[in-house]
Amino acid sequence: MKEIINITRLTTIEEAELLDQKFAEQFGWYQRGGYYLKCLEENQTSKRVTLIAYYNDSLAGCCHLLYESKYPFFREDRTPEINDLNIFPEYRKRQIASKLFDELERIAAKTSRFIGLGVGLYKDYGNAQRMYTSRGYILDGRGMMYNNVPVIPGQPIMVDDELLLYLTKDLQNKL
Repeated sequence: MKEIINITRLTTIEEAELLDQKFAEQFGWYQRGGYYLKCLEENQTSKRVTLIAYYNDSLAGCCHLLYESKYPFFREDRTPEINDLNIFPEYRKRQIASKLFDELERIAAKTSRFIGLGVGLYKDYGNAQRMYTSRGYILDGRGMMYNNVPVIPGQPIMVDDELLLYLTKDLQNKL
C-alpha cells in the first residue's frame, strides 16, 4: 500500500472536535476541553496556523505556527513560533513531522525572515532536538527558559515541559 501524507489547515469545528477526541485517546497527558476550539478561533483571526497531518486518511497529528509567541524575545522580534508538534506514536518515523515543518516554514517565510521554536531538555525531546538541528535550527543564545523566564544560575528549577531552549532558523539561508 502506498503511503500518502496529507497536510490540511484546521478550518472547521468538526476538525477541532476530532483533534480533541483523538488527542485524548492517544495521550494520557491531554485533557479534553476547549484547546482545539481556541486554536480554531485563533486560526480564524490569523493569530495561529494549525496544520493537521493525515496518514492514509487517518489522523496522524498536528502542529501550530504562532504569530504571537509567549516567548518574549520572539514576540518582540515578531518571530513566528512553531509550537506543539505532536505525531501519534504509530505514525512516527514516517516523515510526517518534516512535512508539517516544510509547510509551516513556507507559510512563515511569506511574512518573516526568521522562524523559531522551543524544545524541552529531557530525554522525551531527544528525537525533536535531533530533527530541529538537522533542519538548520540553531540556539538563539539566550539560555534556558522556565515558563519563558530566563533561568538564573545557582537557582533550583523543575525539569519538566516548561524548561526550554529556544532555537531559530533563517528562512532565507538555503544551506
